[in-house]
Amino acid sequence: MTARLNVFAADNTPFQALASLDAFLAGCGVPASTLNLVKMRVSQINGCSPCLDRYAHKLHTAGESDERLFSVATWREAPWFTDAERAALGLAEEATRLADRPGAVPDQVWRKAGEHYDDADLSALVMAIAQINVWNRILTMTRVPPSAASRDA
Repeated sequence: MTARLNVFAADNTPFQALASLDAFLAGCGVPASTLNLVKMRVSQINGCSPCLDRYAHKLHTAGESDERLFSVATWREAPWFTDAERAALGLAEEATRLADRPGAVPDQVWRKAGEHYDDADLSALVMAIAQINVWNRILTMTRVPPSAASRDA
């Protein structure tokens, strides 16, 4: 696959703003592993190969087990995830699949996330989910292929 457009070679200002969320997320109370699992799952749903490659690589490098990495798509059934991770993954799926049902994120999904995360952490999860959805759309629209460089971006 060849990229349609090098969006980073154009005006980089919007991408710097989007990337600045990473500093906020790095300082939030949600574990980095949870944020990366969420970003990996959203990237699976959206079919974003460079983001999927990036977050799978980040998780693997951080010591995540193969069982967890291979089971992200089946997190509901796989025994490798904590209740808090399941709540974050559920919120991520519902927020990513907005068109699948009326009413956006169901109340029970939001309540379940609220059982594990305070308002500050829920805000961080919302921002992480929104951010990765934006990146997924940019990179899939422009057909950016996965690469070693995208792992460090």
